[in-house]
Amino acid sequence: MEKEKIKVSILQMSSVLGDVEVNINKVSSIVENELPEDSDVLVLPEVWTVGWDCSAFRSSAQSLVEGSVHDFLSGLAKKYNVNIIGGSYITYIDGKYYNTCPVFDRGGNLVASYSKNHLYSYYGCDEDKFVSVGISPVMVELDGVKFGLTICYDIRFPEIYRAYMKAGADVLVNCAAWGSKKPVPWEVMTKSRAVENQCYMIALTQSGYIKDGEYNLGESRIIDYKGDEISSIMEGEGIASGVLNMALMYDFRSKSPTIRDIKDSYEVKLLCKR
Repeated sequence: MEKEKIKVSILQMSSVLGDVEVNINKVSSIVENELPEDSDVLVLPEVWTVGWDCSAFRSSAQSLVEGSVHDFLSGLAKKYNVNIIGGSYITYIDGKYYNTCPVFDRGGNLVASYSKNHLYSYYGCDEDKFVSVGISPVMVELDGVKFGLTICYDIRFPEIYRAYMKAGADVLVNCAAWGSKKPVPWEVMTKSRAVENQCYMIALTQSGYIKDGEYNLGESRIIDYKGDEISSIMEGEGIASGVLNMALMYDFRSKSPTIRDIKDSYEVKLLCKR
């Protein structure tokens, strides 16, 4: 491990629907005014480029390796000497569209990408009609710390987080655009993923009005391996930061190594029939 401690900053914003360039300028302004100079990692929310508007997904799609979003995030990483977990934007890869999280190192190099493994298509949302399902989980190492990447609806599937923990993840990340009508599931599930896997959890979402009476929740949090909040930004726009102490986490794990007690199989036996 290269660093015993790492400082993570999370950016919460209210995206303007369908306007990539306006949202790029908004992120640029928030970062310029609020990003701490000693940040090691900056994390953005899901589909910050266009907001939660599935109908705008395909028209806004860009290549993962070039285009205004790639160039902006790459330049931002270099300008502020910070690793960036770029929330997500809609990418067009080999004839398909994906909801993709790009990761850039301090030098502005694209070092990893993760495409959403579970697509939310209920209660009037039709994500699966506009983008394809990602193939697999992706873990990326930044400054010696291993981050397991997920996006929004993935949080409802603890299996992907358990897989990251088994693979050696230090930090679990969920970049979201979470609706304001579901505050309890958001808080409970994000903290549960941290506790059950003894990992730090970065859980951030957009804020503000979407359309047709719908709002984003906000309530972005940095959570420790015991489920306690390190830092948060509950409403509005801005940046919250927190220091993740890897040594403390590994000491806690060594004293309570629950991973050793996980069984290979949990086959259910039906003991009675109706």
